[in-house]
Amino acid sequence: MDPNWNDSQPIYRQLRDRVVEMILEGVLSDGDALPSVRSVAAEYRLNPLTVLKGYQELVDEGLVEKKRGRGMFIMDGAKKSLLSGERELFVTEQWPSVVAAIRRLGLDLDELMEQARVELAGSTGQEGEDQ
Repeated sequence: MDPNWNDSQPIYRQLRDRVVEMILEGVLSDGDALPSVRSVAAEYRLNPLTVLKGYQELVDEGLVEKKRGRGMFIMDGAKKSLLSGERELFVTEQWPSVVAAIRRLGLDLDELMEQARVELAGSTGQEGEDQ
C-alpha cells in the first residue's frame, strides 16, 4: 500500500480504496487475510480506529468477512463483484468525460484504439481475459 495520504477524502476511505485496488490487481485474492489493524496502524502511523473504519466499510460492502479471533479475510467472489461495480461506474461516470475529450480534441479513434491495443498488450495479460 502507498503510505502517502492526501486531503481529498478521509484516510479511512483512502485505505478502503487501496485495498479495493489490491483486490482488483490480484495482489489480494479470495480467502486472503488482510493485514491486522494493529500492523497497518503501526506501519502507516495511523490511529487503529481509522484502519478499523476502513476495513469495516469493506465488511459492509460484502468484500471482507470477519472471522472471530482470526482476523479479516477477502470474501469469495469479491473481485468479480468489484469488477462489475467498477465497470458500471466507469461506463456511467467516467466514459462520458472521455468521449467528450475525444470529441473536443478531434482525436482519431483508429489511432486511439491502436495505442490502446499496444498498451494493453504490454500489461499483465488482462486483455481479452474474461474477468
